[in-house]
Parts: sequence; structure tokens; C-alpha cells
Amino acid sequence: MQIQDLPYSDPGVPDTRSGPRFLWWLWRNQLGGQLKALAWGLLHFVSVSALPFCVGLAVQAVVDHSGTRLALTGALMLLCGTGIALGDTFLHRAAVTNWITAAARVQQLLARKASQLGSALTRRVAAGEVVAVSTGDVEKIGWFVEAISRFTAAALTVVVVGVGLLVYQPALGVVVAIGLPIVAVSVLPLLPRATRRADVQREKAGRATELASDTVAGLRVLRGIGGEELFLDRYRRASQEVRHAAVHSARMWSLISAIQVLLPGLLLIAVVWHGIHLARQGRITVGELVTVYSAVMVLNYPLRHFEEIAMAYSFSRPSAKRAARVLALERSTATDGTRAAEVPTGDLYDPDTKLLAPAGRLTAVVCGDPDAAGRLAERLGGHPAEPGRSVLLGGIALDELPLDSTRTAVLVQDKDPVLLSGTLRELLDVPASAAVPAEDALAAAQCADVLDALVQGSVDAADPMDARITERGRSLSGGQRQRLALARSLVTDPEVLVLDEPTSAVDSHTEARIADGLHRLRSGRTTVVFTSSPLLLDRADRVALVHEGEVVAVGVHRDLVDSEPRYRAVVTRQTEEELAATDEDVLLDTLQELEEIEESA
Repeated sequence: MQIQDLPYSDPGVPDTRSGPRFLWWLWRNQLGGQLKALAWGLLHFVSVSALPFCVGLAVQAVVDHSGTRLALTGALMLLCGTGIALGDTFLHRAAVTNWITAAARVQQLLARKASQLGSALTRRVAAGEVVAVSTGDVEKIGWFVEAISRFTAAALTVVVVGVGLLVYQPALGVVVAIGLPIVAVSVLPLLPRATRRADVQREKAGRATELASDTVAGLRVLRGIGGEELFLDRYRRASQEVRHAAVHSARMWSLISAIQVLLPGLLLIAVVWHGIHLARQGRITVGELVTVYSAVMVLNYPLRHFEEIAMAYSFSRPSAKRAARVLALERSTATDGTRAAEVPTGDLYDPDTKLLAPAGRLTAVVCGDPDAAGRLAERLGGHPAEPGRSVLLGGIALDELPLDSTRTAVLVQDKDPVLLSGTLRELLDVPASAAVPAEDALAAAQCADVLDALVQGSVDAADPMDARITERGRSLSGGQRQRLALARSLVTDPEVLVLDEPTSAVDSHTEARIADGLHRLRSGRTTVVFTSSPLLLDRADRVALVHEGEVVAVGVHRDLVDSEPRYRAVVTRQTEEELAATDEDVLLDTLQELEEIEESA
């Protein structure tokens, strides 16, 4: 896999049983790239490690006044230099490729999981944790997966050089053979403590990221109630905790780095001292002493990769654990289905609540519990939060259809839809039937003032469709964002459209016009609206009251207001005592006010 071949056609099925198993799965799925990096790494490290032998041979050739051997040594050094250049260049290329492709695979897996889970993802995992996994954690995972091949090449080089020195000069080679393992494993006792400190740092950083995400998302509300300073103080404290944890972790890694410098230095001193003693006795030549000395010095380079792999694993292990935890989440229903892909038509029916939405009609659902309404809306869209009997569309269970077919047939707009940054044209460029033009959808959603606001906020946009929308539509009011999201849903023109409180943030006059536009534009299409607004309820062809998880009354709005106390309590927001005191004159006054709002709209 090369970078230009990204994204993967299929990122695969990850092993999410644990963080280390997930890292091992990533490495196995990059076996070709890892072997390529290993080969170039061996060429590079072996060429670097061969230079001391060349230097020793050159020194000995000068001592022996041998021009032929000096020339051959020069040619050998040129060959080693070429190997160093080629190995370093292509090792870096292969390493970066492995890093980027591993990170891209993890990002694709996370995107696929988010697509499968939908809104259930943020209910089961904090939004800040999802952000942390998809950004910083992805890089750390890619770093460790990439570093494995370089570490393997470095470890093999150390073994080869150690054996070579033992064969080349046994007297000094024994010292090196004894010292190298000690140097290599000297930091192992410190790694558990360093890992624990790194875990604490990652945990605190994750909490700070979650707090920052929540604060930014609710900044408009916080400013309205004057609570932004309280949350900013919380974030300051959280960031200071992250800083202290990072310093605490860095001290341990500084100690590990110091040991990695100190012990090779002590080994070098021991080799030089023993070598000089042997040279004085005439047991080794000057060239052999220079060779062993240079080889031990050069070995510091591959030995540094032992520290790097330890750091990479310590930092990536908690990241891989978090990624595996997110990727291990499963839907309550399968995504493949048992039927062939198709888009069914007909009545929408939920056997659990007995809710029926006739085909081609506008059905309003009144539910006193907003959370229960949200869960029911997700069930109607084939995204149940918990296992249960499947919703039927035209007599076909949505659970039996592939996920793509279900989402094509039923579109659910929740009560807090998200607007992505970009132009209005890009926002409305969604999979659609092409039966509803963007202009008609914007008009039905009463977005005229939204278009004017977008044009005023964009310097170079004469056409409202080219006006830019900021991230999550933060420059717009809540009602404006809600209407743009409604227009986007209307453009899609699905077979069944489920709307959860689509007008909760707009005024009554605008709401009345939206109700008319929705009824007109969705004529002949199945539409389900979860609402307690009398304006929307009065435009519905059919109204269902859901109480304690079951439909208890069905009819039209005006009849239900008169005949069903529980319905009246939800719609008029009255208590039982207030309902008992309500007489027919008050009800007539309420209906008269409703008619006046409709006429003025």
C-alpha cells in the first residue's frame, strides 16, 4: 500500500480484544511495508556499522605501508557510504509510508464505526474521547507500528556487530558481548513506571480535551447564563493537571535517556581501557583497537532505537486501548441484513409501541418524555438503542435490510442536527432523489433571512449558495441552524422522513409557515414529526399520543385536545390541577388564538 493508493477499499476487521492485540493486528496488515522498511533499515544500519571495520583496516594498512590494501579499503568505504545513503533515504520513505498508512487505516476504521453507530456513538463514548482518538491517538499508534521495523533492523544490527566483533577480536569482543545486553535492557526496570506516568498524562489530557469540546459546544449557552468563566476555570485547572503530569512523565523519560547515554559511555571506556592494556602487551594491533573502539561508538546509533521503541509503545498502548474500545462498540442490530438491498415503500409500523405512520401521510407523534421520543425516532430509522422487535416498512423488517438500504429509505433528523463547515451549496449537496430542488426546500424551511445573514457574513459571496457556513454553524442562531438542517433533510427527499422537534427554536409565526411548507413539500411522502407544538400538530393528517412506551390515542389534533386529558397535558403544558380547572371556554379561547396565529402567518 502506497500513500497515493489511500484510502483503503476495505480497512479490514480489527482485533479489538486489547490495545496490544490491536497494534499487532495493524502490524500484520502492513507486513509488506514492514518487510520493506526492515530491508532498507538493515542496509542502512549494517553500512553504518561496517564503517569502523573499514577505518580499522585503513589504519592498519597505513601502519603496514600497504597502498593496495588502503585503496581496497577506500573502495569498501565508498560502498558503505553508498549503502548508508540509499538505506537512509528509502528507510525514511518506507517508514513515513508505514506511519501514514497505519494512521489512515485507523481513521477509516473509526469513520466506519461512527457511520455504523450514528448518534449512538456519542451516547456510549464521550465526544471528547472520540476527538482524542481520531487525532492525537491515531498519530501515536502510527508511530509505534512504523517504529517496529526500524527497531527490528537496529536489534539485528547490534547482534550482527556483536558477533562480528567476537569473531574479529575475541579478547575485546567478549567485553562488548557482555556489555551490549546490559546496555540494551538497562532501561527495562524503569519502563513500567514510565508507562504508568504516560498513562496518567494521557488520561488527564483526554479529560481536558473532553472538557474543552463540551465548553466550546455550549459556549453560546454559557455566555447567556454567565457561566463561561466557571467552565474556563475548570479547563485551566485541567490543563494545569495535564502540564504537571507531562513534567512528571518527562522526568522519567529524561532519566531513561540519561541511562542510554551513560551506560554506552561506560562500555566505551571499558573497551578502550582494556584495549590499550592488550595493545601494550602486543596481543592486538592498533588497527584492531581502532576498529573495536569505532564499532562501539557507532553502536550508540542503533541502540537509541531501543529507547525509541520503548517510548513509542508506552505512548501508543493507552492510545491503542482507547481506539480498540471505540472500535469494539457494536450496534444492537446487524449492518449486513439478511435480505437483498432494496428500498421498501408502504406504512411504517413499530410493533413495540404500536405506532403506525400511514404511507404518504404526515403523522405527528406526541410524547411527554423527550428522551423517549428521541429513542423512538431512532428506532423508526433502524437505529435502535437496544435490541427489540424491528420496525416494519411496507411489511419488511428494517433489521433485515442492509444498513445502506435502511438509511436510504428512512432519514432521521434528531433534535440537535450538525452543520458542517463549507458553503451552503456543499451543505445541500447530499444524496437525494433530485425531486426537490434546493430552492424549494429552503423556501419550505423559511430560510430567507438565513440566506441574507450568510451573504452579509461572506465578503465575496454574491450568490447565497456560495456563502460559507462556519463550523457547526456557530455564526447563526439556533433557529437558523435548525431551519438549514430541515432544508437539507427536505432536499434528500427520502421515502420516510422522521423529524424530532424540527421547529423548537423558531417563533410561532415562522413555525406556522414551516408547517404549511412541510405539509406541501412532503405531499405523497411519509413524514413523521415528533413535536408538542399545536401549530405542527394541527397541520398533521394523523396524531398519535405515546404514553409510557405505547400509543394510547390516535386522531386529529383538535379532537384529541377535547377528548384526551393526557394529550392536552403535554400539548398545553398544564398540570393535573390546572387541567381540572380548565373549562370549555378556555379551550375555545385557545383554539381561537391558534386560528389567529395561522391567519397572520
